[in-house]
Amino acid sequence: MAASIEDQVKSVVSVDLEMSVEENTTELPLAMNENVDSIPDLSEPSILPSTSGDNIEESSIESPVKAKSSVIDDKSDSIYQIKWISRNGCKSPIITQNENGPCPLIAITNVLIMKGRITVPSLVDFVTTENLMAYLGDCILESIPKNIPEGTQLNFEQNMHDAMAVLPKLQTGLDVNVKFTGISDFEYTPECIIFDLLRIPLYHGWLIDPQMIDVMAAVGKCSYNQLVEKIINSKCSSDPEKVTEALVAENFLEKTASQLTYHGLCELTSKLKEDELCVLFRNNHFSSLTKHKNCLYQLVTDQGFVNENTVWESLNNIEGDGQFVDADFIPVPPKAADLTLPSELSKEKQIDQE
Repeated sequence: MAASIEDQVKSVVSVDLEMSVEENTTELPLAMNENVDSIPDLSEPSILPSTSGDNIEESSIESPVKAKSSVIDDKSDSIYQIKWISRNGCKSPIITQNENGPCPLIAITNVLIMKGRITVPSLVDFVTTENLMAYLGDCILESIPKNIPEGTQLNFEQNMHDAMAVLPKLQTGLDVNVKFTGISDFEYTPECIIFDLLRIPLYHGWLIDPQMIDVMAAVGKCSYNQLVEKIINSKCSSDPEKVTEALVAENFLEKTASQLTYHGLCELTSKLKEDELCVLFRNNHFSSLTKHKNCLYQLVTDQGFVNENTVWESLNNIEGDGQFVDADFIPVPPKAADLTLPSELSKEKQIDQE
């Protein structure tokens, strides 16, 4: 039965992503140079050197999945720049993204990299969507349990089938439906199965403060979708109590439009284990998250920081003005240009006033 699951995973990766998952291979050759217009022949088993000039060591765990060697001429296959950092004394990659990058795919891949379950070949500066999906397909194959009861195996096969249908959505975005009762509370959907199979915790911080009794009563155990439906229906009700509850719930959604509350932050800080790696859903986006010395940090994957020491950004308020830190969680001082900018603005303001 396990073989049929494996064939299913291989089929999905091959059909949806035009890839071939081959056994008895040990490395996924990522072959993109800084000069993107000049695309090399991937039929050769060579790996392009990094332009950073660093002697980057590979991690001990390598992916047995190899992408089908071919020239990439499909513009829909996005290219992402790799940022190499020093983490725990070793060179480690971070997959960066542009403004409209597929954040679920990036967030999940980076967590798997930091967990040591994915190894990106050294001396590589770019990676494609094909490559990332091949890595995930490999990790899903590794999650297939051995010697389990038939009933459990049938259930696992169904979950695997559902996950395979969701896998291509990682390129564009996932639909998740939060519940406001806990950081790990989501309506269970095929999208959530992906995280279960990969053993990656999915959290959110859109919680109601227990002291807000009226909001707790209005929202109850509703998911977001259920709450929106309840608001629409109750606002048209002839029952004044239902109308009031609808207005209270609507006000809560409006005031917490960033999908993060201070109570949610407290719960995340309390529930996450030290140095735990997970994915945070917030404001319809996904990001890699960890806790270090009782502080929350989001992985900085913006491509604009690829040449900066910035690796993490603290998450200690809902305003989004956290502090940047490096791989060792040491604050990164602002650049000189950032320090001089306020004084220059002050001079301009003074001239205007004169």
